[in-house]
Amino acid sequence: MIALERVGVALGGRPVIEDVSLRVEPGDWTTLIGANGAGKTTLLRAVAGVAGYSGSIAVAGHEPRRLSAPERARRVAIVWQSPLLPLDMTVQDYVLLGRTPHLGLLGRPGARDAAAVADAIGRLDLRPLAARRLGALSGGERQRATLARALAQEAAVLLLDEPTTALDVGRQQEVLELVSRLRAERRLTVLGAMHDLTLAGQYADRLALLDGGRLVRHGPPAEVLTEELIARHYRARVEVVEVGGTPVVLPVRPELVA
Repeated sequence: MIALERVGVALGGRPVIEDVSLRVEPGDWTTLIGANGAGKTTLLRAVAGVAGYSGSIAVAGHEPRRLSAPERARRVAIVWQSPLLPLDMTVQDYVLLGRTPHLGLLGRPGARDAAAVADAIGRLDLRPLAARRLGALSGGERQRATLARALAQEAAVLLLDEPTTALDVGRQQEVLELVSRLRAERRLTVLGAMHDLTLAGQYADRLALLDGGRLVRHGPPAEVLTEELIARHYRARVEVVEVGGTPVVLPVRPELVA
């Protein structure tokens, strides 16, 4: 579904992504991890077709930068970490924007569009907030509205840039469980970026570890979330334990290590 071959991205003449090759199979969930500045968001922007790049990127057989904006939006839905929001718009109308790529020449939403919006709002527990303006919401509520808009697009590929930002631990679990269910129901393909290594390992099929814009390890969570790799690429002292078959990353204060 997503194929990257020797992708590079330069910003201001400085290489940010270098020689990254990566594949995400249809229906799989891959999460990009790495320290701040590793290039996670930049790589997502390239896959989304909104950042220039060298090499080759294909999403469902199409190169994103050669598609029009509506064509990209029908194929790829995106949840950015800090999106620009129309603060005077209601949640209902904002989620309806996700249907824009599907509207006909007259641009009028129909029954299918209304159903998609209602489903997305319901899944994100936003019905009590549907008539409220985005500017009146908390950071976590805005994040859920952004995800609802992306779900309303009904695209086959979902890009998630830190989807649990500003969410408490309960909402984090709700959002990630929702994405997991939708992946099973719709055979959704997910490529995301996360800072929380434990959550990344619990929900993704595979992790892609970036350091300095290069892909240094790609594989199942248990193969990537090791104490050695985290110490080397995050410069952090951690303990990795297994809970329920998935790795859990625990920070350890240096003075507490014997």
